[in-house]
Amino acid sequence: MDEQLKVVIGSGGSRHNQGWLHTEERELNLLQEEQWTVRFKKSSILAILAEHVWEHLTYEEGIQAARTCYSYLAPGGYIRCAVPDGYFPDETYQRIVQIGGPGPLDHPAASHRIVHNYNTLRGMFTAAGFEVRLLEYCDESGHFHYNHWDEEGGFIYRSRRFDHRNTEERLGFVSLIVDAVKR
Repeated sequence: MDEQLKVVIGSGGSRHNQGWLHTEERELNLLQEEQWTVRFKKSSILAILAEHVWEHLTYEEGIQAARTCYSYLAPGGYIRCAVPDGYFPDETYQRIVQIGGPGPLDHPAASHRIVHNYNTLRGMFTAAGFEVRLLEYCDESGHFHYNHWDEEGGFIYRSRRFDHRNTEERLGFVSLIVDAVKR
């Protein structure tokens, strides 16, 4: 990989990832490959970061978006993807992240189209050709699993370590986080 290009999809104004290209939906839409074609060469991106983006796509759109990303990632490149976790056992959390959101149309969750669990997210990326590494997730019993990940590879605020709502005693807000690696 000649260039170490790293891209944040839907950065929402966040600048946590220094040295990354921060983009918004209007300029780099996951479902409009022509926007990718004019900005990047195929196989030129080392990493793509998407924190709470993929839940705004249907399952089928998620596969389509993953396939687009796959073609622009260099071999060994990856997508670090974080979404709300459908298996997190907290009623208030699930009400907030539900499909269609909890209330007004201007609420960020109003455009949620799916609530993933580790099986659906892994299946979606696998269908697009990726090898998936689970970093943070809840299983069917609601038990939280954590596999160490380096924030230099893509900082996720809504995570076990970094979200201010989490303490040593209680998880207040978690994400389902994966690294989907191009084979």
